[in-house]
Amino acid sequence: MKNTILDKSKLVNSVFSQVYKKYDLMNDIMSFGIHRLWKEKFIDWMNPYSGSKLIDVASGTGDIAKLFSKKNNHSSEIICVEPNIGMLEEGKANLKKLKNIKWIKASSEKLPFKNNIFDFYTISFGIRNVSDINKTLCEAYRVLKPGGRFMCLEFSKINNEVLNFFYKQYSKTIPLIGKYIVGNSQPYEYLVSSIDQFYDQNQLLELMDKNGFSNSEYRNLSNGISAIHSGWKI
Repeated sequence: MKNTILDKSKLVNSVFSQVYKKYDLMNDIMSFGIHRLWKEKFIDWMNPYSGSKLIDVASGTGDIAKLFSKKNNHSSEIICVEPNIGMLEEGKANLKKLKNIKWIKASSEKLPFKNNIFDFYTISFGIRNVSDINKTLCEAYRVLKPGGRFMCLEFSKINNEVLNFFYKQYSKTIPLIGKYIVGNSQPYEYLVSSIDQFYDQNQLLELMDKNGFSNSEYRNLSNGISAIHSGWKI
């Protein structure tokens, strides 16, 4: 089990080390820009308040941190946690003008923070890449304050058979797009596989409940191509 977790960690790190320079461009191309609308809906449902403290895990290039900060007029302290050094440096460069955002290299399974200190925990298109989802959820619960909110945006399972058929066909082209844009198809073969193998909406809810979260619920986006999950530490 330990070797399996280590192997996935190495695989994911290798994947993002190959794509970080063109990560945002590929996201825009693959989703036709729709991922940006999903992230705005994510922040809207979260409805962050002035002075709230956020930990954004698997921050990537900082999209969620940027939107969160903008939503409450840059009044919040935001900690971005990213395990891949290339992605972290890209994110820091993107958000260097926002002085309320700090970056830390760490894994979701072992956060270097005390208990009960964040109002919000977010993870966007990252939870399917973690090595141990239960440890990740347990750590999320630990670092949130009582009354704090966990929110996850992730690819999920489509609830429309016709759309699902065409989505599966389109997914087969993603590695080819990756080869053309990034010069390597393998990271995007992993991407397609990781989406296909990840939990469905209700399975993720069950894992959240198992790890202590209350009032857990989800909202589908684009018929379940992605979904937002929300849970509370009570």
